[in-house]
Amino acid sequence: MTVRRRINRKKTLALALILLAVSVLTVILLLNRNAERVEGTRESPEEARIPAPPPVETEEFMIPAGKTITELLAPYGFTPSRVIEIREATRQVYDLARIPAGQKIRLFRQAGEYLSLQLDLDPERYLEVDLRLSPPSAAIKSHPVTRQLVLVEGLIKDSLIAAINQAGEQDLLALMMAEIFGWVIDFYVDLRPDDSFRLLVEKKYINGQFSGYGPILAARFTNKNQTFEAYRYVFPDSGRADYFEASGGSLRKEFLKSPLRYARITSRFSSNRLHPIRKIYRPHYGIDYAAPVGTPVQATADGQVTFAGWNGAAGRMVKIRHKNAYETMYLHLRSLAPGIKVGVRVEGGQVIGYVGSSGESTGPHLDYRLLYHGRYVNPLSWKFQPADPLPARYLPDFEQKVKVLQLLLLFPLNYF
Repeated sequence: MTVRRRINRKKTLALALILLAVSVLTVILLLNRNAERVEGTRESPEEARIPAPPPVETEEFMIPAGKTITELLAPYGFTPSRVIEIREATRQVYDLARIPAGQKIRLFRQAGEYLSLQLDLDPERYLEVDLRLSPPSAAIKSHPVTRQLVLVEGLIKDSLIAAINQAGEQDLLALMMAEIFGWVIDFYVDLRPDDSFRLLVEKKYINGQFSGYGPILAARFTNKNQTFEAYRYVFPDSGRADYFEASGGSLRKEFLKSPLRYARITSRFSSNRLHPIRKIYRPHYGIDYAAPVGTPVQATADGQVTFAGWNGAAGRMVKIRHKNAYETMYLHLRSLAPGIKVGVRVEGGQVIGYVGSSGESTGPHLDYRLLYHGRYVNPLSWKFQPADPLPARYLPDFEQKVKVLQLLLLFPLNYF
């Protein structure tokens, strides 16, 4: 046997011994580690004796019409005296006697004892009564809300609501946008096919479910080849919010273009129209808007109510005096809004009544009229002056915010 073969055999033997040692060491380490895991997970005698707490059970029911809170809670073992304690506890924050039908009540129980009662007030807030205390305590709480800023855009083919729905959003968003641009666009008369919009709006979610819209922060609407922009600004000293053009000019005019957010015109201003009931030709000094009974009617400008009640053929009517010798009239109402009476001051956009068919009327509609120096004028063609622009002291802050919003209209970001 040569020297080289003996050397190779020694190298092979040494390598085999090294591999064997590594294998044995690995097995020992694994065994020790497994032993530690078993030891670490072994319950101590004290831990083994602690029982798991009983589960919390939830009972939920809808409030039917005509039921008192005492009647609702009696089947769940609440005595009249206990219900009185609950009502007293909630009196400062919410009157349980005014619970509307359809609201949900949740009762939480553990080991046969009631822990709390919850009543939904709206999608974001709920009343919670702690029943573990005697007397109980009550507080209004809020669900954790996740907010997301989204970009919504669309093209008008039929109506604004249809375009908003096509973009995957709800009717309410169309009404919100109509309210912003209602001073410059009548969303029934002025819309044209291929008008377009783009807006930034806050959407709110509770437990992953959509719960409602926050404010529209910025919006663009192109109508008949003219683009209108609106940027929301919150005044730092008062917290009041309003919408302005990028330059700081006001979107508001002296008057809204329509007393209804969204309605169809059935009869226009005319000096010689065939009266639908009397079948004679006579002037029609207003604009007739067809809308379902109960549709809210809004004052088209700030002013003071000078008439509110029944007025013969005009039916139930409201008349408002505005500055600069203007007056408006709202005819054939079903009813007046709460608090609307002679002498009350109202704001533009405030609901003053509801569409009806009172007086000489062939169906539900609003007859809207505008007077200037006591003379009827056509609300659709009359040129109104714009409102005051954003005060100069706010412009630097506003302009900085507009720059950000303009970028977000192009590149929206999600935030929480």
